[in-house]
Amino acid sequence: MKNNKILKVTGKYFLILLGSLIYAVGFSYITYPNDVPTGGINGVSMIINAFTGLPVGTMSIVLNIPLFIIAWVKFGREFVIASLAGTVLSSLAVDGLNLFPYVLTTEPLFICVYGGILMGVGLGIVYRVGATTGGTEIVVKLLKLKYAHMNTGTIMFIVDLIIICAYSVIFDKINSALYALITVFLMSKSLDIVLYGFSQSKMCYIITDHSEELKNAILIRLDRGVTILTGHGGYSGAEKHIIMCAIKPRQIVELRSIVKEFDPGAFMIINDAKEVFGKGFSDNAEFK
Repeated sequence: MKNNKILKVTGKYFLILLGSLIYAVGFSYITYPNDVPTGGINGVSMIINAFTGLPVGTMSIVLNIPLFIIAWVKFGREFVIASLAGTVLSSLAVDGLNLFPYVLTTEPLFICVYGGILMGVGLGIVYRVGATTGGTEIVVKLLKLKYAHMNTGTIMFIVDLIIICAYSVIFDKINSALYALITVFLMSKSLDIVLYGFSQSKMCYIITDHSEELKNAILIRLDRGVTILTGHGGYSGAEKHIIMCAIKPRQIVELRSIVKEFDPGAFMIINDAKEVFGKGFSDNAEFK
């Protein structure tokens, strides 16, 4: 049991290190040398760096102090320790890579695409194990408490948008800000993909007169749980059974086949379900 716990903790901090390194490559070798603001605490640090010359990574640590105090109160010691590791590792990675200056690309489109994707993937890996790299990511987690229906990447995009707009106004760099918007948009989408996956789950409602047969087929052939709801037809007034179930996108074709087989006259509605938690679906909700 103790060895399993050690392996779990080691794996967690290894992923924090990996995510921090990936993020630092995108920042230090793509966006920062091309003067593209990326929002977040590093975006604020870039503004301070322009005035004072202080290292971006070091400034990130200084600005994080009050945010970590709030995080300790709101989320507890374990989150703060993991996020502190993410903050220190990402900051050291940024400053370490800056000691060996290199520009991977100067093509504006590549800067936006690859910079955004690398930073988003790096942050997503860190967030997935219940940590952050500090800064505005802590702000995002606080906002997530109030706006639980919004994806983490969406909240981050809004926060970064505010910082980037401030950057463009202060430095009168409209072009850089426009490129930055593309970068942070792709960063937020990449982050969401790492957290939530590529595919949305599907929520299905089947109005049928053969609920028992359909229920058994779904349970056995799709290995999905179902809930039977009772309703009444608006026109006929007849009692109807409604089968509700959550499935994976790849199971839609088979579900349609089952419905056609047992009740060709059934009425079926399939909606996107962005987040489904429970048996057979995601249970990693530490930062989501």
